[in-house]
Amino acid sequence: MGARRLLPGIVVLCLGALLARGLALSLGFNHLLLAIALGFLATNTVGIPARLEAGIATHKLWLGAGIVLMGASISLESVLEAGGYVLLVVVAVTATTLLIVEFLARNVFGLANRMGSLLASGASICGVSAVVAVAGAIRAREEQIAYAAATVLLFDAITIVVYPLVGDLLGLSGMVFGTWAGVSMFSTGPVVAVGFAHSDVAGQWATMTKLSRNALIGAVVLVYASYYARGTGEGRPSVRTLWDEFPKFVLGFLALAVVASAGVLSSAQLSSIENAYNWLFVLAFVGLGTEIRLENLRQTGLTPAIVVLCSLLLSSALALALLLVLF
Repeated sequence: MGARRLLPGIVVLCLGALLARGLALSLGFNHLLLAIALGFLATNTVGIPARLEAGIATHKLWLGAGIVLMGASISLESVLEAGGYVLLVVVAVTATTLLIVEFLARNVFGLANRMGSLLASGASICGVSAVVAVAGAIRAREEQIAYAAATVLLFDAITIVVYPLVGDLLGLSGMVFGTWAGVSMFSTGPVVAVGFAHSDVAGQWATMTKLSRNALIGAVVLVYASYYARGTGEGRPSVRTLWDEFPKFVLGFLALAVVASAGVLSSAQLSSIENAYNWLFVLAFVGLGTEIRLENLRQTGLTPAIVVLCSLLLSSALALALLLVLF
């Protein structure tokens, strides 16, 4: 019964993926960005029927599966060569973004503490996923969660368009552009999309960098939960929170990267895996497009949007400056 409930929406994702591929061949546009555009148009024109919603919601599963398979195309040698510098940029920009949002929200714009923390986690770690994870840990109100999530989605939609334009304007290399997107954009789906829209190299670096940020979510949730538990009589959260919030597909990505780097897989197998994750990404991005709803974006409060815009401009400029100096 569960499979029957999911099947109609999954079929729609498949049809959207085929259409995006076909349009890309005839129009010369990137198929991943076209996939997002198709989902966006569908949800904001005819709407998504209720019977399709469950199946279309599986797009997060396909994205995770695609990221795991993409591990086979990663050269651990090149990652280790630049990994120390990239990790330094990830930690520096993530911490800076979180602190900037907290400062602006609390001390400049007078937002409620929990609202500021939701915006900070969403902007610094992994978008709506971080907002939801932190909200549960600090017991944020539903309207605060809604505003924070809508704000993150607004900037996901903006950065999908703006980042490729800036990358082309500045003539950034694949590694620099991918790492820049991965360290400063918000949600995983848009990061992967703009990375591969630039080049395969950019897509790989964007994904690896974004996974590094995502892996910090457990620690951030633990810190926020401990902070808001002060004086409430509640016990401090267990370290188990780190594991509960850790994005498990990161482990699959790393495992496959190790296997591929060991030379276990043949060139034919690697080619098949690459083809598989490319199709999974197209499926995922059709679904991602359906989450960008104009109605929700209109409900975004002006003040949260200004806070996040300021932090995005500062953190993205910092990230790009660091990367251009280091690489």
